[in-house]
Amino acid sequence: MEVTEEQLEEQVERLLSGHGSEVTECDLGLEQSKPASLRKTVTYIVCAVIFNQKEEVLMVQEAKQDCYKQWYLPAGRVEAGESLVEALRREVKEEAGFDCQPVSLVLIQEQGPQWIRFIFLANVTGGSLKSLSAADKESLQASWWDRRSVLPLRGRDILRLIDCGLKYRRDPGHPATLPVDLSCRHVVQRLVLVFTGAEEQIWILLVRDPALHLPTAAAVKTHAVTWAANMVVRDAVPSAYCDHDVNTLGAFSLQHNGRQHGKTDGVCLNTLVVLAPDHVRRNEDGEKVERPATGRPPPLENPRYVWHQVQGRTLREKLLETTRNGSILPVHSLY
Repeated sequence: MEVTEEQLEEQVERLLSGHGSEVTECDLGLEQSKPASLRKTVTYIVCAVIFNQKEEVLMVQEAKQDCYKQWYLPAGRVEAGESLVEALRREVKEEAGFDCQPVSLVLIQEQGPQWIRFIFLANVTGGSLKSLSAADKESLQASWWDRRSVLPLRGRDILRLIDCGLKYRRDPGHPATLPVDLSCRHVVQRLVLVFTGAEEQIWILLVRDPALHLPTAAAVKTHAVTWAANMVVRDAVPSAYCDHDVNTLGAFSLQHNGRQHGKTDGVCLNTLVVLAPDHVRRNEDGEKVERPATGRPPPLENPRYVWHQVQGRTLREKLLETTRNGSILPVHSLY
């Protein structure tokens, strides 16, 4: 089925609005990637950041021997057959005693496709705070922490997560983003890869075959998930790759289903990627070289790709605004 550039712009607008789109092709990386399968090739962690009216954060006391009596956010592994939201609700109920409703993802952290953590801001909708009398293998108890009193933490990594949740609660830096129920076999990155010209023109990189579409690349075990963007740029403009920065600003949306173990355990990150000329350019001797800025994207060297200059005024303004203010769900690599 032929896809027009106008239809592609409509798809990009839907992605910008937090919607998803089925993954029907993968352009790069499949030969280096295994299908996602929980507990085998991928581990997903869900983590809840929940505040009360005093802005105290919900904490749970660990029951596991290696961190016994230490405190952490409600968190745990996604189990086979679960969606991310189902896993979040289960973990909060088991560890803290509360029912909850997610507000938005506030951060995604990854160490390659084999370990990804999804941090949600959530609200309590029912249940009661777990007490010591209800201690079990999941946790000893739960409590509200004012973030000032001394508390033995299992890991200080959660302080950043708490800050992200509090910042979003006070002033959301991006639209509410929750997983879209669409299946995927692998961990992939779909790219809205843009180049901005001197006069605020904006181009998007597209793949021609089998029909016009946004580039999609599978994550590989040896690199960060967002390295997929670099793979695409190297494939499209190999000669210009070293003269440009490839920056994944974040994700418009996240797609996951998970109901068929081993078949739909993958995730698709619909991301905004900026390609920009490197400010520091050097010749073979390491000397700085002045190169005139063309204000246009680098010429494509691979015929499977095409640059599309955005025509729709609304889409162009949305893309320019998002690239400037970073109002998008952050994706951080822990490599």
